[in-house]
Amino acid sequence: MAKAVLLTKEGVLKLESELEILKTVERNKVAEDLKEARAQGDLSENAEYDAAKDKQAEIETRIVEIEKMLKNVIVIDADDEKTDVVKPGHKVTLWDETYQEEVEYLIVGSTEADPLNGKISNESPVGAAILGRGAGEVVDVETALGPERYKILKIEI
Repeated sequence: MAKAVLLTKEGVLKLESELEILKTVERNKVAEDLKEARAQGDLSENAEYDAAKDKQAEIETRIVEIEKMLKNVIVIDADDEKTDVVKPGHKVTLWDETYQEEVEYLIVGSTEADPLNGKISNESPVGAAILGRGAGEVVDVETALGPERYKILKIEI
């Protein structure tokens, strides 16, 4: 059985949009590139043809990948959820005791994770450590940089 893919509504829309572009625009573009390369004659030493075939393979692989994700998606819908404990889809404000600063993260599935933009995966060390925990709790996390401690200050939708 395929692994469930956690995505926000925004993440689903983004993947659906990418899939539509790949199936329409990108497929047509690479088909045109292949047609032009074939018109040049001998395909055995045709770099343009090889590049177009590689691009076509990338596009088809990504299409299959996205379709598989969308088929196994679980939409994170925290709109009607309580914020007594951290769940995917919640925005969490933490106190980072190591760096003595407040940090905010949106807890998302691994597909949408983007730590530089404040989106951490529910499977990441920090994300996994705070799941199911409430405001006021202190969690110790083993990260790639060593042990860190966070206090959950606020949980929001």
